[in-house]
Amino acid sequence: MTQRDIIGLVVSYLYAGSLLALAELIRRYLGLGREFTRKLVHIGAGMWIFGVLALFDNWYIGVIPFATFIVLNWIAYRYRLFAAIDSDDSSPGTVYFAISVTLLFVLFWRPESTADKAHLAAAGVMAMTWGDALAAIIGRRWGRHRYQVGTGSRSFEGSVTMFIASACAMALTLLLLPGSALSPSAVALSAGAALLAALIAAAIATLAEGISPAGTDNLSVPLLAAAALALVVPLLI
Repeated sequence: MTQRDIIGLVVSYLYAGSLLALAELIRRYLGLGREFTRKLVHIGAGMWIFGVLALFDNWYIGVIPFATFIVLNWIAYRYRLFAAIDSDDSSPGTVYFAISVTLLFVLFWRPESTADKAHLAAAGVMAMTWGDALAAIIGRRWGRHRYQVGTGSRSFEGSVTMFIASACAMALTLLLLPGSALSPSAVALSAGAALLAALIAAAIATLAEGISPAGTDNLSVPLLAAAALALVVPLLI
């Protein structure tokens, strides 16, 4: 463990605590609903993967914050410790999100190695971070055309938003992350390859989000999106 790794751990936990505190303050003093603060934490947590990529030298230390939040999020969910993200009828989606992020970065993140595929892990997480969050916001506010799979109800407006937001977020990640300071050893993609891979993965992510039972899309969306990219991207390089 290097000094950078230690600093990365401290900063990661401070960031997580600050994000939860901000969401709770917004809920209490600005009167914004739990759904807003939940999505705020959702997006903030997902975007922190770039902080992790920037701060850590060793991947096996860098995954520790998200791995520990599997347990911490379960405790928070079980005992409803944070009103800003959990209600009596909420699912353990935060637990599933931490599981999926941990798995993806264990599988793909290898800094300082030509085997580094952190961009695939990051893109999969972005499908969940932005795609699912914006789909929920748009679907709840403007969703008029509903469809149901099992016990879950979604809107076509939300699903279209999911596809567009996921494709944009993944395309930008695939285009900008490889070869950057955050992932210098990963092989860069052309703009066309990044866009095509993102569109394919976004279609799969949208399907997964549409059919997954409540909360489990936090597992299915990032894992299936990253798996699709892992199959498609090597064919496009």
